[in-house]
Amino acid sequence: KKKTIKIEVLTPDFKGDSEALKVVLQARPDVFNHNIETVPRLYKTVRPMADYDTSLNLLRTAKALFPDIKTKSGIMIGLGETEAEVLSVMRDIKEAGCDFLTIGQYLQPRRTNIPVAEYIKPEIFEKYRVEGLDMGFEAVASSPLTRSSMDAGKMFGNQSSEDSD
Repeated sequence: KKKTIKIEVLTPDFKGDSEALKVVLQARPDVFNHNIETVPRLYKTVRPMADYDTSLNLLRTAKALFPDIKTKSGIMIGLGETEAEVLSVMRDIKEAGCDFLTIGQYLQPRRTNIPVAEYIKPEIFEKYRVEGLDMGFEAVASSPLTRSSMDAGKMFGNQSSEDSD
């Protein structure tokens, strides 16, 4: 069985610099990933150096420039967002052209970081996964332990490394 390697890049927002974005996309990664991270209401607290609209525009521009490159984004939940806010962000990400979505539990990395507001139940993650598929995402990884690179191979339609020889 022939193995193939797929490349996924996880990028910053490049401060909205479309030329920097083009440099990355011209390298022809298989998946372009930029995480939205959270809902607009929490952006100033969670991502003080970033802007929600800049991030969405980056995803939109990536898909417009290279429609054949798969695009992906992710969010963390458990920061105090509401279900309506999560669903709204999911719709925004889909409308920006994203093919794949990841949703994971926010975990406070250091004492100096924002504390966890709530530990989300697994059934809520499953609800978001189903909602995402209903919205038209090709694949959604959603669980308490999901991280941005979660199931990247499966999302792309390849076997995961644990399934390959």
